Amino acid sequence: MQDFIKNLPKLAKDKHNESKKFFDKLKNKPPKNLDYVMLELHEQEFKRTDCLQCANCCKTTGPLFTDKDIERISKYFKLKPQQFISQYLRIDEDHDYVLQSVPCTFLGADNYCSIYDVRPKACSEFPHTDRKKFQQISNLTLKNVAICPAAYHIVEEMKKLIK
Repeated sequence: MQDFIKNLPKLAKDKHNESKKFFDKLKNKPPKNLDYVMLELHEQEFKRTDCLQCANCCKTTGPLFTDKDIERISKYFKLKPQQFISQYLRIDEDHDYVLQSVPCTFLGADNYCSIYDVRPKACSEFPHTDRKKFQQISNLTLKNVAICPAAYHIVEEMKKLIK
């Protein structure tokens, strides 16, 4: 698994043009059953993939924190939202709240998340491969395949299934 993760950015880059063409076509004419196909591929992949063996998303990227996320997590820590923000977050170039640094502050050495039950929505939905109207997030998916082995496998399977 670690070798695959190490090679994932190169694999994704090598397939980028092919994947981009596929997603452009998908955006223009999504199959009627796309949501169903994506849910099926997502569920099959996550029967094989154990995120605790990987945690590459937590090690290499940081999620966006919504106001609701900040409220929920600051309450969990018994902090005021502004205290949580100043201790853990910064505002990025898109004016979104993100972690001050990666790997994620809340990721343990065992790849467990110390705030799993109250984690940001972006974390709980990652890699977004089971989302409805999947074709609308193709740019995000093209980024995620370079980070998440499961997303990479799902997209590769998807390209075989949907012609």
